[in-house]
Amino acid sequence: MKGFIKVMKALSDPNRVKIVKLLQHREMCVCELQAALGVSQPTVSKHLRLLEDA
Repeated sequence: MKGFIKVMKALSDPNRVKIVKLLQHREMCVCELQAALGVSQPTVSKHLRLLEDA
């Protein structure tokens, strides 16, 4: 149950959901995700780390 809650918390952010949807179609580097989301590189890296941990 804890794992499920961790995943749901990770997906509670709209940008993290967008990252998952973008990566379903193809591999992308951080710079491509940054351009697609319009956020900074450290922000994308933080989102990716949270998704990976979940």
